[in-house]
Amino acid sequence: MSWEENIRKVVPYIPGEQPKSNKVIKLNTNESPYPPSPLVAKAIKDYDPDGLRKYPDTEATELVQELADTYKLPKDRIFVGIGSDDVLALSFLTFFNSKKPVIFPDITYSFYDVWADLYGIPYETKALDDDFNIITQDYLCDNGGVVIANPNAPTGAQMDICDIEKIIAYNKDRVVIIDEAYVDFGALSVIPLIEKYDNLVVVQTFSKSRALAGIRIGAAFGQEKIIGYLKDVKFSFNSYTLNPLTIAVGAAALRDDEYFKMITQKTVATRERVKKELRQLGFSFADSKTNFIFARHESKSASDIFEALKKQNIYVRYFKKPRIDNYLRISMGTDDQMDEMLSFLKGYLNG
Repeated sequence: MSWEENIRKVVPYIPGEQPKSNKVIKLNTNESPYPPSPLVAKAIKDYDPDGLRKYPDTEATELVQELADTYKLPKDRIFVGIGSDDVLALSFLTFFNSKKPVIFPDITYSFYDVWADLYGIPYETKALDDDFNIITQDYLCDNGGVVIANPNAPTGAQMDICDIEKIIAYNKDRVVIIDEAYVDFGALSVIPLIEKYDNLVVVQTFSKSRALAGIRIGAAFGQEKIIGYLKDVKFSFNSYTLNPLTIAVGAAALRDDEYFKMITQKTVATRERVKKELRQLGFSFADSKTNFIFARHESKSASDIFEALKKQNIYVRYFKKPRIDNYLRISMGTDDQMDEMLSFLKGYLNG
């Protein structure tokens, strides 16, 4: 008998490529093209490194208090973790402990099935319609839990709040997780619904709209009981997650609401302009409420465009997967970066 027979074997999540060179236009991982708030830089500069010799505050009190102030919620309705991936992974481990399958879309964040496989959670995917929209009726069924990214990734489409509420209300005996990684770019949050539904968990991240992908902060919102269960699992797994500097940085970012609104509005303005230009170049796509556009071209294959852009040191995301293998996900960069990409595409597509 080989020792390998007792190893847990899973197919891991594959993130977007991270080029080693800084001489690229990086539009493949939905990062913010703008630096974090100046208050973040000040928090890092002012931080006393002596604090790093001590274990961090397990409750991340400063960060949770700023989140409570920002979202006008009691602190016991907030959970924080190392990026929304950590929060979501712990949520899968905590809430999906049934023999019934968890359900989520067939085209969505590709970490969901990885966590399900890792934890041995049965799951089923529900097909999006031909326009990449979630079919509400598919989630009004017996199941072990529901996970929906809204707006969805990689499609960028937003689901109507009324339809989300139908799903939450129908599944009152199961946990529904709404992943709002991109909600700050023009979509509506369902956080207000946690007042009404005790089976709802809403997850957000600091990586996109707060320009802190490198620091790793995520948060979950729900009623006190459901957040309590999530904390119990976290403290059974690792009490010391967010480090003191991360806590200080996250709190500083939340205090600068003016800067947060400025960079999200700039990203949205760039997205709307790029939509018009891409349509003129023969691209089509569903309306996006995120910091990216998920597009296909009328005549050129996505793989060919992807390779051509890469040769110009312009990185976008290409998924070689069923139904979406002729689409590119293009993150929004600065206006200058997008202009350079568009300029190349005009020449390339026009021969």
